[in-house]
Amino acid sequence: MLSRGDLTDDEWAVLEPLLPLSNNRCGRWRDHQQVINGIIHRLGTSCQWRELPERFGPWQTVHKRHLLWSADGTWERLLQHVQAEADGVGGIDWDINIDSTSVRAHQHAAGARKDPPPAQPLTPKGATPGDSPESAAVPGGGGPAGEALGRSRGGLTTKLHLAADGQCRPLSLLVTPGQRADCTQFEPVLDKIRVPRTGPGRPRRRPDSVSADRAYSNGVIRSYLRRRGIRHVIPEKSDSQAARLRKGSRGGRPPVFDAGRYKQRNTVERAVNKLKQFRAVATRYDKRGYVYLGTVTAAALLIWLRS
Repeated sequence: MLSRGDLTDDEWAVLEPLLPLSNNRCGRWRDHQQVINGIIHRLGTSCQWRELPERFGPWQTVHKRHLLWSADGTWERLLQHVQAEADGVGGIDWDINIDSTSVRAHQHAAGARKDPPPAQPLTPKGATPGDSPESAAVPGGGGPAGEALGRSRGGLTTKLHLAADGQCRPLSLLVTPGQRADCTQFEPVLDKIRVPRTGPGRPRRRPDSVSADRAYSNGVIRSYLRRRGIRHVIPEKSDSQAARLRKGSRGGRPPVFDAGRYKQRNTVERAVNKLKQFRAVATRYDKRGYVYLGTVTAAALLIWLRS
């Protein structure tokens, strides 16, 4: 079972050089290690912020630091750094797998105010957050769906989409409302993979191969993967197979299916299990979609540090 304890000395040595020393608005930051340990405690126990033990300092400090780092992309940058260090020594299995999981949202996760928070991450080419594929996970991202909170038969839910490497570690994460179809988020999840190089060169974004279940079986996704030259194993749906056979020779050849490679798809399901060992991930308590994404990213960071 994944440890939920405080940062070890080795883990802190990895993160310490990457964290800012001071805040332009308020002077010097409070001890980062103490604050991060408080965030880890909340990840594992899902307690209310005001119920944090006193050894982590003022709960308002821990809470606000998590909000800020979720909004300005600090958690994502830390995750990418750890991924880059692993890739630099050949520690990433680039035969990746993609899937999603539904997360039940607590009733207190609803009712977020409509006004956007003060800090917003930058979007490419000057686009507004609502225009980007990740609009369901950023501040102010497109109205009600901007909080990545939807309704299904089970009530309020959020869907977590992720790509995992061959060692059950998340490479990219995305949150959407719970009723969002899996296939609509395939390209955004794959495009969000960005592992920087430890030396010169562009970040790595293309995996060796991709595997996914039948929910991702459609012509749009297969064409996208062929354009990028990515080998893929996605089983064909029965209705698609029947339609192809009805067309005869005009239906084309069936997609190649490697049963041995498809068996490796369980790595993404095991990555989901690792994430949901953190109670604050397994049940959503955060009102803001970008804050919940920050919570999940912080949990993924711990998985990488402790793998």
